[in-house]
Amino acid sequence: MKLISLTLLNVTSSSISKINTLELIPLLTIMILMMGAFIVPILKNKKNVYKISLAIFSLVFIMNLVNLVNVINNGIFMFTIGHFSAPFGIVFRIDYIESIIGLLFSFVMLMIVWYSMYSLEKEIKVKRVSFFYTLNLLLLASLLGIIYTYDIFNGFVFLEVSTLAACGIIIAKDKKTNIKAALKYLILSTLGSGLVLMGIAFLYSITGHLSMEFIHDELVKSAASNQNIILISLILFTVGLGIKGAMFPLHIWLPDAHSSAPSPSSAILSALVIKAPIIFMIKIFYMVYGKNIIQGTVILNILLIFGSLGMIMGSVFARRQKELKRMIAYSSVAQMGYIFFGIGLGNELGLLMAVYHIIAHAVTKSSLFLAVGSIIEQTGFKKIDDIKGIGKEMPVTLAIFSISAFSMIGIPVLPGFISKWNLSLASIETGKLYLLAIILLSSLLNAAYYFPIIINGYFGEDNLDGKVFRSKSKPIKELMPLIILSVIMILTGFFSGKIIELIKFGSYF
Repeated sequence: MKLISLTLLNVTSSSISKINTLELIPLLTIMILMMGAFIVPILKNKKNVYKISLAIFSLVFIMNLVNLVNVINNGIFMFTIGHFSAPFGIVFRIDYIESIIGLLFSFVMLMIVWYSMYSLEKEIKVKRVSFFYTLNLLLLASLLGIIYTYDIFNGFVFLEVSTLAACGIIIAKDKKTNIKAALKYLILSTLGSGLVLMGIAFLYSITGHLSMEFIHDELVKSAASNQNIILISLILFTVGLGIKGAMFPLHIWLPDAHSSAPSPSSAILSALVIKAPIIFMIKIFYMVYGKNIIQGTVILNILLIFGSLGMIMGSVFARRQKELKRMIAYSSVAQMGYIFFGIGLGNELGLLMAVYHIIAHAVTKSSLFLAVGSIIEQTGFKKIDDIKGIGKEMPVTLAIFSISAFSMIGIPVLPGFISKWNLSLASIETGKLYLLAIILLSSLLNAAYYFPIIINGYFGEDNLDGKVFRSKSKPIKELMPLIILSVIMILTGFFSGKIIELIKFGSYF
């Protein structure tokens, strides 16, 4: 099937003017979201803001589902925007991974937006609701642009739009802590952007191109004579995108931003915003530089070290937190460590698991943040010690939290376990058996901060004394997005073989 796909790529590259209607979908999804971002702010009626926003996100999800089916049936394709083909025109390259991640992003965003319709006004002022949805429309458009683009400069532009929109959904709460966290994120992200731009400039100086395909062709020809520039540009991309992707120790903006933002914003930031730069990094590594050049440098070893440190230190910091949202935020640093760890292993299975864990973490962490948001909303408590016995008052919400936490810990069948198991096999494949100890230690640390919340939430006479069964539960219709996210998360584990097989068809491997 991979050979068939690559053949189709060649065919579509050479006959790019023959546009299949279904190949318009990636561009249309971005255009629809951007048009929505213009329409939503002018709506006066709050109900219309909710309805239009939900309708747009639903439409984009359906279109991305059709796009994935199209790629599975007809193979990967390239789509030229405008009259000029690469290297002069803007080109989208839609591979299996792009299609899967596009569908993932639109699905998770749809679930979060659906949930936010019942809770957002309890966290932000009513007059800011349309502002919040406008930014989310713009944010998803830019994230899809990062995923689909085949041009590093356009990828950079989409990256910047996503950063500004992400800052906006942090400050939507309009509190001093949010503004301070957003400024911290903006300053550090701007530093990351500067480094990425310098990396692009270095590549342009030696290749004269911005198209990923053309840069790669030139780099292959001149790799021997440009080793220093290649290494410097690789480091610039790694550090720049590492800041945006919360790679340890460049993650320092994340805990404040994720913990102080409104709960739907926290879920979007953790599930989507920090994932897009990693996909962009993988594309640059394997489509711009190529496997042979990347493996000839120290960059994968650096990623492996930082990923390992993130897996351990992110969990150590999470264990020390007293506030629930802040603990979940540090947990994201640890989970991003698994993704960088997988890329850093440098073998096929490691890279496969990095992509799979992006999917697994997106559905799991969005569910966790929304469950925590529900608990805080219903109880008013933010600290872990204050929510003992919450399992009696909010049994369904804590059950959703527990399933997601089990996945993070690595309980069998759930997606977190699939990632850890295969990352262990990938580590054995490299001959670096000591890496197994890092995965094991990280899993134990995960258990050390998730299990006490679950145990104290459901058990203990002192914890449950005076609590009334389901007294603080939200209606099922309000919990439905969380329930769907949890079901999809479980299915991601059960059908991991099919998902991994589909990822493997991507041209990165």
